[in-house]
Amino acid sequence: MPKIKTNKSAAKRFYKSGSGKILRNKAFKQHLLTSKSRKTKRNLRKKSVLFKGDKIRIKKLIPRA
Repeated sequence: MPKIKTNKSAAKRFYKSGSGKILRNKAFKQHLLTSKSRKTKRNLRKKSVLFKGDKIRIKKLIPRA
């Protein structure tokens, strides 16, 4: 039986928490930050949990991560 390869692009974007949840970084934090408030930028730093439908697809891409 061959090993399952990890999708490297997905592995760089998604993380597995200790409890098994899949976390992602939030969008809109790359550029045009001068127009965003300090509070908005601070909240964008936090990770967020992936939605259930996406979780099923991403689990196949990062089997061991």
